[in-house]
Amino acid sequence: MRSQIISTVFRAAARPAVVARCARTSPILLRSASGHSQESFESFSERYVNFFQNAEDLFEVQRGLNNCFAHDLVPSTSVVEAAVRAARRVNDYATAVRVFEGIKEKVENKSQYQAYVDELKPLREELGLVLKEELYSS
Repeated sequence: MRSQIISTVFRAAARPAVVARCARTSPILLRSASGHSQESFESFSERYVNFFQNAEDLFEVQRGLNNCFAHDLVPSTSVVEAAVRAARRVNDYATAVRVFEGIKEKVENKSQYQAYVDELKPLREELGLVLKEELYSS
């Protein structure tokens, strides 16, 4: 039995034309990425502001944040404001604070993060949010 298997393997290896012909007959499925248009930053911001304004539970808020932060850009302050308000609306303080942690990871430097923090300070005061660095300042 073992010798039959070995001889079959050797015969197949000796006939590369059969293997090459089989490889050529398999269909090649390619999708062109050019069919998709690029979304502008304004439409991206509008889409996520609307999403967060209509989010009804914590799962939707967290799913929206995951999708929003997966893109290769930093969300606008209007998106961040809508996300923080949505997190507080579903009564999840931790997620509201983590939105700012996500912004901190997405920006290129500390001055950009500080600009977000400064611009959203009235929102944080209104909602009673304390940032992680304020909570654990040592």
